[in-house]
Amino acid sequence: MVKSYYDESNKIMKSTFEGDIYLKEITDYIDATRLNTKNPRKLKILTDSRNSNLHIHPEDLQTIVEANNRSLEVYEYIADAIVLDNPHDTAISYLYGELSKKNNYYFKLFSDYNIAEKWIKEFSPIE
Repeated sequence: MVKSYYDESNKIMKSTFEGDIYLKEITDYIDATRLNTKNPRKLKILTDSRNSNLHIHPEDLQTIVEANNRSLEVYEYIADAIVLDNPHDTAISYLYGELSKKNNYYFKLFSDYNIAEKWIKEFSPIE
């Protein structure tokens, strides 16, 4: 299950991935983010994926990248801090990050939630 909400006090979208996560859930989540006109156009996302199992394979990554690229078209930038704690999800997420290099997308993996939260709160793109 993928859940998210915008934390107005910290100006961060907080997302949680829990349980078994499949490709459609991820693309639906990205599409919902793209279609949400209430989000600020400079969007900071903190994703907690510590309690999930990504059922994603390397061949699925291009579909996710394409969905994310469509989302980036409607945002000035997106900064995404993702917290993971298992080797498979970390490896798949790292590969995704390598495929997702865009000038307005900032993506960083973490194993510690507090460090990820600090990074995303302090994040500012180099302009």
